[in-house]
Order: sequence, then C-alpha cells, then structure tokens
Amino acid sequence: MQNYYKSAKLDNVCYEIRGVVMREARRLEEEGNRVLKLNIGNPAAFELDVPEEIQQDVIYNMQQAQGYVESKGLFSARKAVMHYCQQRGIDKVDIDNIFLGNGVSELIVMSMQAMLNTGDEVLIPAPDYPLWTAAVTLSSGKPVHYHCDEEQNWFPDIDDIRKKITNRTRAIVLINPNNPTGAVYSQELLEQVIELARKHNLIVLSDEIYDKILYDGTQHVSTASLADDVLFFTYNGLSKNYRAAGYRSGWMIISGAKHLAKDLIEGIDMLSNMRLCANVPAQLAIQTALGGYQSINDLVAPGGRLYEQRETAWRMLNDIPGVSCVKPQGALYLFPKLDPKKFPIVNDEKLVLDLLLQEKILLVQGSAFNVADKQHLRVVFLPRKDTLEDAMGRLGNFLTNYRQ
Repeated sequence: MQNYYKSAKLDNVCYEIRGVVMREARRLEEEGNRVLKLNIGNPAAFELDVPEEIQQDVIYNMQQAQGYVESKGLFSARKAVMHYCQQRGIDKVDIDNIFLGNGVSELIVMSMQAMLNTGDEVLIPAPDYPLWTAAVTLSSGKPVHYHCDEEQNWFPDIDDIRKKITNRTRAIVLINPNNPTGAVYSQELLEQVIELARKHNLIVLSDEIYDKILYDGTQHVSTASLADDVLFFTYNGLSKNYRAAGYRSGWMIISGAKHLAKDLIEGIDMLSNMRLCANVPAQLAIQTALGGYQSINDLVAPGGRLYEQRETAWRMLNDIPGVSCVKPQGALYLFPKLDPKKFPIVNDEKLVLDLLLQEKILLVQGSAFNVADKQHLRVVFLPRKDTLEDAMGRLGNFLTNYRQ
C-alpha cells in the first residue's frame, strides 16, 4: 500500500503553541500528571468565566439558533459591532462591511485566501501571533517579518518596515495590543504605519482582540480610526475581553478606502458564503457582550485579578538572575528574555520540553513567535496569584540550575 502524505502547502506552516511540546504535555496528563498550562490564553481554564448575563442570553435564545443565518452573520450582532465602531471612532462602517466568523482565526485565514496570489508578501511583526504567518503561508503568500524593538517597549521598527516593502507587498499586520509582548502602540506609531501604507498602497490588517485588556491607564487607539483614505481590516471578538474563547465568536470590519476594494470584498463574500455561516449560538452573545457591563475593566484595574497577576509574574520573572522582561501594557502574556551570557540556549524548544518534564509547567518557546533568537519564552499570567507565585518560583529554580 502506498503511504498518504499531507499537502505540500503545509510544509512551511507552523503553529507551535499546540506543537510537539503540547503533545508531550498531553502524554504526561494521560499518565496522571497535573500540568500547569501557561502556554495558551484560555481564560476558562483558570476560572475566568464568561459573564453570567452573556451565558443566560445565549441559553434564552438558543431556540432561535437552529438554522443557518445570513452568511455575514446575524443582523443584531453586526449592528452591535457597527455601534462599537462608532464608539471607537471607525467611521463610515455599514452593516455589510462587517463579517462574523468562528473566532478571529477563521476570518484571518479567510481574508488571506481572498487577498493573496502566489508570492504576494505580507509584513508581519516579529515576534508575532503565529497564526498570521501560517495563514499567509497557507494562502500561497510570503510572510516577511519586521523587527519589533525590545529596547523600545517592543514597538515596531519603522525603518525596518520601510526597508522590507517591495513591489510584491500587499499588506501590513499590526497586533495591538500585542501577543506575545503585551505592547500597546501609540497613536504616533500607528500614524507612521498608516503613512507607509498610504505611500505604498498597502492594506492595514489590525488585530485588536485584546483592545480592552489594558493596564496602568494605557489607552488603546484603533488603527482604522486614524484615516479613511487607506483600506483597513480590523479583527476583534469575544475570546479575550469577554473570556468566551470556546464560543469561537469573532468579527472583521472593513473600513477606509472601501471603494478601491470592491473586487476583494466580493472575494471575501464568496468565501463567507462557502462556509454558509458562522456558528449561530455564539453570535447571540455579541449584542449582549458589547452593550452590557464591561466586567473586564474590574479585572485590569489595580486590585483586579489580571492586574495583580501581571504584577506578580512580571516582578518574579525580573527577580530571576539573568532574566529580564518588559512590562506588558496590555493582553495576557509576558515575553521574558534570557541573558545569552548566562543562558547560552541553542534549542529553546528543548528548554521548554525540559521544563515540562521536570516541573510539569508548560510554556511556549520564543522562536515559535518567529523571532530570530532562542532567548525568549512566552508566559501566560492567567492562573491565580498563589499558583503563579509557585510556578514562577519553580521556573526560577529550574533556570538557575539549567545547562543545555
């Protein structure tokens, strides 16, 4: 019998957040071990529940979710997103400019498939959320990573972006607030990116899934609110701000120079129709979520759970000799750096595998986020404070004695 092989399209597609080390963690759990999963931003795993009123609204309306709905999504949900655009200063967004999806992930893949021809380039931050790189690659495009400067609070390096624009560049991705670094970009930085997009006729793809998870009084500016002569795709959803990761409920907003993108939008319409519609029960949560009490504000304020967990993990990481970490201003992650003089790491995947086997703590290696070095780790700070204190203490002891 002949063997069956995966498509060659997948040869350069990676998503190490659920990769080799994760499979080893699953094996350990099957053997009866308890693994602390600091590898993925999954709020429900740490008793950060979907607000009760959202759950009840979905349950109450479940009988209305038995059939297909319009492929772009429920009118009431898209109307709520349209009102959210108005609050965020994103002008001239109509109902038909909003697409609902099975999480932002589906919408990212869908928009890349509609946008890219073979060899088209997309500028993506390094470090990035690796789904972006994977989606571009899977859509026959070429991901080109631009440098984000750790010495400048992980802000994108505008000069590096400028140098990497070619006649094949179609779009530039911004992840703001950033996963994995927690950086929240200033209006000045966003305007510089928009000016490059304007000059080179690029589409700006702004991933804003963490736009309400902000600390220390940090303000988030939606990129699409700053211009109307550039084409913007803005991505958001319920997974993080409303702790509804399992609902798989996201949206994509097309704004700005829409008159230049009629054919592209037609292609997205086509792909939207092909999947019939996004899951309907999750769409029922959107109007209540966006229009209701924003409990995330309590969690990120001083004394709130996420704020205090961030403080604890950040402080304890920086207390480890040879470890430094820029303080995140948004999102749910820390991206600490290991001093190469103290930790000459050759294989960062082996480092996190060794940590898993020894301490039963699951992290993700920095190279999974498309950075060039092997000196970073991503740490999720969702567990409660006492659990985090124990985990950071064990991580410190592990690193102090680690030799590769």
